[in-house]
Amino acid sequence: MTDGLKKKIVKEIKVDLDKCIGCRACEVACSAFHARPKYSSTNPARSRIRVVIDDLNDVYVPIRAGDYTPAECTGRHTYAINGKEYRECSFCGVSCPARDLFKEPDSGLPLKCDMCEDDPPIPEPMCVQVCPHDALVYIEREEDDGEEEVHREEMEIGLEALAKKHGLQKVMDAVARMSVSKKG
Repeated sequence: MTDGLKKKIVKEIKVDLDKCIGCRACEVACSAFHARPKYSSTNPARSRIRVVIDDLNDVYVPIRAGDYTPAECTGRHTYAINGKEYRECSFCGVSCPARDLFKEPDSGLPLKCDMCEDDPPIPEPMCVQVCPHDALVYIEREEDDGEEEVHREEMEIGLEALAKKHGLQKVMDAVARMSVSKKG
């Protein structure tokens, strides 16, 4: 018996911290996949996944870029997991004004993991494909779609961030100048 709710596919990348050796192959593959043109260069600063190193506890934590948040959070807790301590920010994948972890290095625009969706589609994200120790595992599962999500385009998120930083009028003026220079 169905309850009439539509199903949606939820895509996840699970991380096994015991298997990650911090080789950063995931960062390199992600940056190459997202280079323009594709695979033309590698720059891990443009990667949508980062391997965060906690030297004190000798652990590597791959985290993916999540949504942009216009303000930094107030959570500064420390958690103990299996006898090791972790700062809350270590596990946060959002692009946040408090740190430059997931920002495009040239423009400062926030980055977000898109699971390497492409046309034609690839079977799993590049970071999962290249992980030599299977620390990253791609999972797709069905979930009830209680309400429709609003998906904003990367461009819209970036323009909003620029408008908040520099003001909407300055962004509009810059776009107007760019459109005039392209015509001439």
